[in-house]
Amino acid sequence: MLFICYTKCSTCAKARTWLEERAIDFDVRDIKGDNPSYAELKKWYKASGLPLKRFFNTSGLQYRALELKDKLPAMSEDEQLKLLATDGMLVKRPILTDGDTVLVGFKEAEWNAALSNSLFA
Repeated sequence: MLFICYTKCSTCAKARTWLEERAIDFDVRDIKGDNPSYAELKKWYKASGLPLKRFFNTSGLQYRALELKDKLPAMSEDEQLKLLATDGMLVKRPILTDGDTVLVGFKEAEWNAALSNSLFA
């Protein structure tokens, strides 16, 4: 599994601890140093079944500085994905994926359900 996080993010740290406590193997990727590509984001968005807005770090400084709350509704899906691919700090984190299943943001109940339902093989 791939765990995409920001090392200074407390939510990412909680998620990482949660994975380690369950002895789940994962590779770590720093979202700031290795931003997800347009192709990755598009694949994860489609696989997640989530609205694209869930992939935005709406509490981030960059999101507010760019005034994306007002701009996103007028942007196409393609434009939003391209924007996300420009800066890892715009992307909601952490992301956990095995290539097919994608979890965005750490919600313990969601992650428990995903693992107990064997969404992650």
